[in-house]
Amino acid sequence: MTPAARVQASIEILDAILAGAPVEKALTNWARRSRFAGSKDRAAVRDHVFAALRCKRSFAALGGAETGRGLMIGAVRASEDELGHLFSGERHAPSPVAEDESSRAFSSDAERFDIPEWLWPRFQASLGDQAATVAEALQSRAPVHLRVNLLKSDVENAIAALEAEGIRAVAHPACDTALEVTEGARKISKSRAYADGLVELQDAASQAVVAAVRLTPGMRVLDYCAGGGGKSLALAATEGVDVFAHDVNAARMRDLPNRAERAGARVSILSTNELSKQGPFDIVLADAPCSGSGSWRRAPAGKWALTEARLNELTDIQTGILSSISGLVSTGGILAYATCSMLADENGAVVDAFLKDNPNWSERFRKTWLVSHGTDGFFTSHLTR
Repeated sequence: MTPAARVQASIEILDAILAGAPVEKALTNWARRSRFAGSKDRAAVRDHVFAALRCKRSFAALGGAETGRGLMIGAVRASEDELGHLFSGERHAPSPVAEDESSRAFSSDAERFDIPEWLWPRFQASLGDQAATVAEALQSRAPVHLRVNLLKSDVENAIAALEAEGIRAVAHPACDTALEVTEGARKISKSRAYADGLVELQDAASQAVVAAVRLTPGMRVLDYCAGGGGKSLALAATEGVDVFAHDVNAARMRDLPNRAERAGARVSILSTNELSKQGPFDIVLADAPCSGSGSWRRAPAGKWALTEARLNELTDIQTGILSSISGLVSTGGILAYATCSMLADENGAVVDAFLKDNPNWSERFRKTWLVSHGTDGFFTSHLTR
């Protein structure tokens, strides 16, 4: 495919997404219809689509319309590339840009920085003088991070194993086990280092959330909102720790047994009914459902799907989780609350409300990671009684 044909394909996919199709489904449907597209074409089109979704408001302003075509015109204008070269109308290229497809000035900082208008005041209140810097970081692609599995390797040997397969990685300062991939990221899933469990795909801040709980042999640890099990595996990489995983939707953990086997880790999966029988636990980690604002670079559709009503619903869920799991923590143990959000509504406000309602609990630790620091956005707080 020519660069112009890739732009036209991106326009069609974006139109499907704007009409309500899930992002991955729209990309998959296009790929099935376009057997002629090679792996580089599919990767380039995917990059176009995700860039347009990250910057949907600003690209729409630059492109004159919130349509697939408008977003791609805006993308080209934002990159200061030549519109005539890509929008020529020749062969599979989109038609030339018309005079009425002109850019317009941004109507607000929220539009300039690609944040929903209703959310911008909360975003600013949460991040203060970092709001613009963080919003700009959300407009760009996220780095690829790996966790070195200390059950099978160490940082130096993992870097060497990846290098042997054309994947370059360097240590990331957010966590001792974290690597940032600087070259060859698309090779990871088929690499021997990954298949043999030397490394796992996991954001550096997500790793740091686990590292912050300071595990020691003999501890019993529950990953309450385990999802796919990334944090469960990171917890289980400390020898001598008994790790249990739970999720209210057990189907989310379906791949965890195979992932644990590959990693050489032991993780016991618990149903909701089994929690009280197995408790109490020395540490209960709850990476609660949230807006995902810290990972909007990876899942940009979530930024535009979030509403004020949904945010309020999420804070109610988070409050309920803290209340329901506090009884699973042993006296003197740690309830580690976490979100992949940078919004104060879901972070400090939820913790502060819990502490106000439960004066026998206190906070030992609190930390926020921002996307502008080179990781996903995360928050964690350690509570004890």
